[in-house]
Amino acid sequence: MNVLADTWAYLRDPDSWLGPGAMLDLLWQQLLLTGTALAVAVALGLPLALWLGHLGRGGFVAINVSAVGRAVPTFALLAILVAADWPGSDTLGPYGRAGLATLIALTLFALPPLITNAYVAMTEVPADVKEAARGMGMTGRQRFWRAELPLALPLVLGGVRLALVQVWATATIAALVAGPGLGRVITDGFYRNDYGQGLAGAVVVAVVALVLEIVAARVQRLSRPTDRRPDPLSVNPGRER
Repeated sequence: MNVLADTWAYLRDPDSWLGPGAMLDLLWQQLLLTGTALAVAVALGLPLALWLGHLGRGGFVAINVSAVGRAVPTFALLAILVAADWPGSDTLGPYGRAGLATLIALTLFALPPLITNAYVAMTEVPADVKEAARGMGMTGRQRFWRAELPLALPLVLGGVRLALVQVWATATIAALVAGPGLGRVITDGFYRNDYGQGLAGAVVVAVVALVLEIVAARVQRLSRPTDRRPDPLSVNPGRER
């Protein structure tokens, strides 16, 4: 019970939140890390996975590359990157010490759910929809943008949602190599036997993860074609260039 009381006291103390190295500062660092790593992973992984899914080819490569990515421990990868000559543990702008190494490790960690969901989403578009679009005279590009992607979008965003929450939670390991983020609150607390501080950091990480999950779930729900627009095949294809 004393640990819980210490946790509550730490969370209520303004000094815990304000100032350089306090929780608001570290919270911003972790949000920046998470957002940047996810954006880079989306830019690298989604276009290729969506195109392979559209073609119906490369499934072996897409799925197995994702499986290999899941099998590599993120902390081990981060330790290797920090110990290497490049990127090492140098400070990277607002990302802090070991910022580049952390970004690379988190980006690679985000790729598997993005690639898997995007590829599967495109391949699971009903065959009759694809045939109908082809019968309407749509080109491959038109079928991709106007028929397949709108139907696949909820599952694609499901992968983004999964990657977002996973990257946010995993970003705390950066503190193990003196990197940025809320993990520092947790590691510092346990290092000094201040379990209330350590638990307070874990609580903040969990609460923010829940908020991100709720927001991402809302965005995913809004992406369902039946909730936001009519059947994409009902649009006159002749207006598409």
